[in-house]
Amino acid sequence: MTRRPALHDVAALAGVSHQTVSRVLNDHPHVSPDTRRKVEVAISELGYRRNLSARVLVTGRSNVVGVISPSSTLYGPSATVTAIGQAALASGLTVTADQVLDLGPTQVRAAADRLLGQGVMGLVLILPVDAAVETVSSFVPAGTPMVTGDSDVGPTSSHVSIDQYSGAVQATEHLLALGHRTVWHIAGPLDWNDSRAREKGWRDTLTRAGVEEPPLLRGDWSPASGYEAGRMLARVTDCTAVFAANDHMALGIARALFEAGRRIPEDVSLVGFDDVPESGYYFPPLTTVHQDFDATGRAALELLRRQADGDDTGQDSVLVPAHLVLRQSTARR
Repeated sequence: MTRRPALHDVAALAGVSHQTVSRVLNDHPHVSPDTRRKVEVAISELGYRRNLSARVLVTGRSNVVGVISPSSTLYGPSATVTAIGQAALASGLTVTADQVLDLGPTQVRAAADRLLGQGVMGLVLILPVDAAVETVSSFVPAGTPMVTGDSDVGPTSSHVSIDQYSGAVQATEHLLALGHRTVWHIAGPLDWNDSRAREKGWRDTLTRAGVEEPPLLRGDWSPASGYEAGRMLARVTDCTAVFAANDHMALGIARALFEAGRRIPEDVSLVGFDDVPESGYYFPPLTTVHQDFDATGRAALELLRRQADGDDTGQDSVLVPAHLVLRQSTARR
């Protein structure tokens, strides 16, 4: 065969209709395993590839998902974008990501303009600051499928997030259960939704336990800011438990405590948040809150596809659970 194999060639080789081939390609549930295998074998033998340009002409809809996220080495945003990309790949879709250097209106709007100009099927906004989401929402054409991550700015947007509040509650309750009189907190930037939710979970847990709330310290997610906070905490002799709003700041805290002769966990118990891949190899291995970014990516993509297919009103919300991972950086007081 000198021409590019077409869908009807796959159907002929598999002995099925072209509608059945289409169902297999779109992962339709109402296809028998035997028929699915025949179609997949025919696709492999022919080397068939979808003609995505033709699909756009027929359906009027691209197979490309536009993602806007911060341009950052931070684990959370980058892991979320990767998870969306993996979920899209499994669904026969493509992701194009536009990463902005800052979350101000100029760059965020320009990113949305670029993606909409490419004819994306919809937008996933991994923008942890509400003002950035509001910027995009204020000018995108009505009816554009859109899902927000870690931001919920109104009743017309679909929303997926990890339960930051519950994760912070688990971290704080764990330290109190170990016998610590109170828990110090190194929070993230004030304008980030994740940071505020984790801070609220910490504060509410102390209040419910009738425990005195120590002064809040704030960092910028970086190990350097954790290190500076850790140097301050090392001078507080009755500080025995610290909850850091992310693992990178926990790493800086651990370094500062070590330099001051404060041992983890013998003198100070330390909990992080994120469960970065390296956290199990910190010294000591870090107790932290795990975020399921794979589930988040799948949920965001499913919400977007449902909007694009007209199956929802764009007001769905998915909350992905977080859970505490116990390692060796915490101990009973």
